[in-house]
Amino acid sequence: ITEYEPSGLIMLDRYENALFDIDLELNRRLAGKKKELPAVHTVVGDIRDMNTLERVFSEHKPMIVFHAAAHKHVPLMEHNPAEAVKNNILGTRNLIETSDRHNIESFVMISTDKAVNPSNIMGMTKRIAELLTLSMNDRSSTKFTTVRFGNVLGSNSSVVHIFKEQLKNGGPITVTHPEIKRFFMLIPEAVQLVLIASASGEGGEVFVLDMGEQIKIADLAENVIRLSGFVPHDDIKIEFTGLRPGEKMYEELFDESEKASSTSHNKLKKAIPVSFPSSDELTSRIGELEKMVTENSAKDVIDKLQEIIPGYRRRSGS
Repeated sequence: ITEYEPSGLIMLDRYENALFDIDLELNRRLAGKKKELPAVHTVVGDIRDMNTLERVFSEHKPMIVFHAAAHKHVPLMEHNPAEAVKNNILGTRNLIETSDRHNIESFVMISTDKAVNPSNIMGMTKRIAELLTLSMNDRSSTKFTTVRFGNVLGSNSSVVHIFKEQLKNGGPITVTHPEIKRFFMLIPEAVQLVLIASASGEGGEVFVLDMGEQIKIADLAENVIRLSGFVPHDDIKIEFTGLRPGEKMYEELFDESEKASSTSHNKLKKAIPVSFPSSDELTSRIGELEKMVTENSAKDVIDKLQEIIPGYRRRSGS
């Protein structure tokens, strides 16, 4: 973002260590630049706190919001559905309502292929976050856009990081199933396509990034072992541990309730919803969901998620 010379950049995160690290990195990178530097503001805060959001928006008056805050680990969220709802759904609602109230120009939500025909809590909450973003676009002057893609190599806690840690310990490398596949892209690809989508979007779109073919995780594990100078299955073993709760064998980029449409960019397509809940219906059901999470009723939370998106089918793992 700083390469496009904004007048200011506000980074909000509740994890102070990551915020501290990126602040150091940005200041180091910008120190050598001779052009006018953006004002960089680091804010320790939580999108679940409306008072914090109101203060930040009133003070800094952002024009564009990139919403990447989410609980993303599938197995963890299977055991913590209320926390997934609080962060991924209620936090998103807070952020889009604050953006609308302050009349920002553009709001871009980062979504995931796990939101497509979801089989787990994390995917379900992200799917509802997509619907919230679409719904707000119909009644706001702000452009609300969603960008959906799969795994990003090198991102926090990505599978390659896990494999490298396992290699440091002499193996084995663990993979859940021999045939499990995932979409992958590199960080620069993901960032550039998000920026393109934010610039070209008119609001109300779900942009789907072309991820190419899905890759077998077992093949990726073998390549990581080879690139580290070892022989797969000889020097370093690969163990198959079984699918985890909520885990799919493969991911999808388009939901069964959507149609795919091309765009002017060959790496971008649009997912056109055939139908989705009305704004009033969504508001009502999320209000009920909010009451349930405050009462910590995990079963009721899961039942309500399934009611909002009837196609949701939870996997128990194996």
